[in-house]
Amino acid sequence: MNKKLLTWTVLLILFILIGIGIYAFFSEGEEETKGFNPFGKNEKTTYIYPFTGLEAEEEPSQRAVAVMINNHPQARPQSGLQEADIIFELLAEGNVTRFLALYQSELPTKVGPVRSAREYFASLAEGYDALYVYHGAAKFVNEGIENRGLPFLNGQHYDNDGKLFVRESFRVAPHNSYLLFDEVYPRAEMKQYDVEFEHTPLPFLPEDEEIRGKDAPYIKIQYYPQSTIVEYEYDENEEVYLRKSDGTLTTDLETEAPIEIDNVFVIEAQHEVIDDKGRRAVDLQSGGFGYLLQEGKVQKVQWENVDGYLLAKKNDEVLPFVPGKTWINVVQTSPPQNVEQVYIPEYNE
Repeated sequence: MNKKLLTWTVLLILFILIGIGIYAFFSEGEEETKGFNPFGKNEKTTYIYPFTGLEAEEEPSQRAVAVMINNHPQARPQSGLQEADIIFELLAEGNVTRFLALYQSELPTKVGPVRSAREYFASLAEGYDALYVYHGAAKFVNEGIENRGLPFLNGQHYDNDGKLFVRESFRVAPHNSYLLFDEVYPRAEMKQYDVEFEHTPLPFLPEDEEIRGKDAPYIKIQYYPQSTIVEYEYDENEEVYLRKSDGTLTTDLETEAPIEIDNVFVIEAQHEVIDDKGRRAVDLQSGGFGYLLQEGKVQKVQWENVDGYLLAKKNDEVLPFVPGKTWINVVQTSPPQNVEQVYIPEYNE
């Protein structure tokens, strides 16, 4: 080979090897970056939790878990409410409300007391693609859950096994069954359910966007005569809502800390009593009127079920949630006689 040609060949190979080395150096760790920018420094990828909009250290991959929680006066205060991303509150029979707590960003140690399933709560769990956890149900409700293919764990099958469910001695049945959360995903895997899931995130307000609406630092919700009264009051110092049930601050049983809420979403839905035991059907599909409270302000809205998510709309545009925890209260479209379901004293048309 020509000596000059050999020299150029060696130089070309050398340049290729140097180029590969430079590429490998800047590509290292690209899973943690948005990509190399030769004109600026690398930026770390930002992950957010789908149901709170708060920043996560890594990409959230665990499936949400929706747990039925007792709100009978004998079940208060409850355990594990503060860790929930979203809590739905709806009437059960007896005109007492019941909670569905959705967990994804934070997983508590213990949750409860856990109560029985209802069809409309199961529909909510399905809409948010969650694993549904409850303790017992009527035969037709259990059959409906199984027929629709909803992943579920029924505490009736694990009652007081000491691993998934435990009966506490300081309360009496049916107000003493608690879920031990560490066992939830292993038991779900044993039933061959997917425990990893890519949840579609809710819409969240950008940091630089202000909340619109009228001042409303307080709201009272009366579900029924001589029944559950819920109050929310905005704490300006902490910038959160605090909640009361029947005049008593809603707190965590173990820590005694108040439950703090960032969004209060009150919606009207058609209710119908369907049997002689007072069980209800609740229409969570058709949409309707509602209130959205954020940062001490309120907006009158329309709510819609969008691919399973309950969202607020105004002028046909979706209103985003404030990043943080959300409480959704569902009240009756046709309230009982002489009951003012939603009372906001500072709100004026």
